[in-house]
Amino acid sequence: MTTELHEQLRRTVRDFADEEVAPRIAAMERDQGVDRELASLIAAQGWIGVTIDPRWGGMGAGHEAKTIIVEELSRVSAAAGAIAQASQLGVAKIALFGSEEQQRTWLPAIASGSVLPTIAVTEAGSGGHVLGIRSTARRSGSHYVLNGRKCFVGNSHVGGLHGVVVRTSAGSRGLTAFLVEADRPGVTLEPHRPRLGLRGFSFGTIRFDEVKVPASAIAGEVGDGLAVAYSSSTLYGRANLAAVALGVHHAAVARVVDEAATRVRYSKPLGDLPVIQQKLGQMQARLESARALAYAAVAQLDRGQPCDGALIASKHQAVTLLLKSVHQGMEVHAADALYADSEMARLLRDSWCIEPPAGTSDIQAHRLAMGLLHPGRHPDWSARFADKLKAHGAWAGHGAVSERPVLAVEGAAR
Repeated sequence: MTTELHEQLRRTVRDFADEEVAPRIAAMERDQGVDRELASLIAAQGWIGVTIDPRWGGMGAGHEAKTIIVEELSRVSAAAGAIAQASQLGVAKIALFGSEEQQRTWLPAIASGSVLPTIAVTEAGSGGHVLGIRSTARRSGSHYVLNGRKCFVGNSHVGGLHGVVVRTSAGSRGLTAFLVEADRPGVTLEPHRPRLGLRGFSFGTIRFDEVKVPASAIAGEVGDGLAVAYSSSTLYGRANLAAVALGVHHAAVARVVDEAATRVRYSKPLGDLPVIQQKLGQMQARLESARALAYAAVAQLDRGQPCDGALIASKHQAVTLLLKSVHQGMEVHAADALYADSEMARLLRDSWCIEPPAGTSDIQAHRLAMGLLHPGRHPDWSARFADKLKAHGAWAGHGAVSERPVLAVEGAAR
């Protein structure tokens, strides 16, 4: 349950999205490039540090607050929400595995917005199979030398610090995570390629060619790479993508409400037709279900409770239900939604770009099934890192719950 403090944050982010993000959407859609200025604007608000401990300059507000930030940005622009979520995902490896020195060096810079972190795990030949990673790091005295190619790196073209998982030896303990500055010699970006959706956001390919980093750049210990990848994806990635899906879902419902109220058929508003009412009611039911699950999961994180399954399920359901609702939204708009510059077309494109990151829905279902069939086989990351995941200070309290109807649809989408 969100408190009034959370709802104050919601209003702040919503105002920012209306004033700073909405006017940029047309250009982002038209140009299909990387909106570096938008990434800087979002980072400057201090929101990338929403889960960072206050001793490092962060908000210490926790994962409910993080969900609010990403959801409200995504209601206006999924690309803006993706920018925020990708860098907050990049925080995970440092917050959970970083040494005291690494945290002292990087977390204040991230919290202030001067550095955007990424996490670079996926490779073209392995996809969601992390143990299939083939990029390498070899020991050379007091340094390691990295070679390989990482794809679908969120904020690839605006990130200043990459969390790179590579192979240092064979087997499941043969992966190691490194913190690699974007300007190190040998780190290169492949040209940005326009994607189906999330225009303005970069999720591209980074090459590492004989990149020399000190041993002190290792996040955690040698062999912790698999744990870094899985814990970051489970504890941050799933919830982050669920929040993006919630924002887009809300925008889709609001767009259909507006269409139903203003489009006239048979001398009456489209919304007077029972078939349209049925579709809209189903869309709202899905949205409320997805939001209830997503917020319940992150509330458990903020309280230090085991919730890996709930986090995985929240991403699975948020995306699955969103895709169903967007399909119905396209049906309601009919041929008008087929124009490439229509809002429903943008929402459709963005929705499909939320499905693969942090594991496709098939992968999420597999993880949930394994938890049922083989309990205890895999680490419970939320239990292991419970103390590091809790919200801080006033954000950790159970103050008066806002009476504002969090699930209500408020007006038409932008």
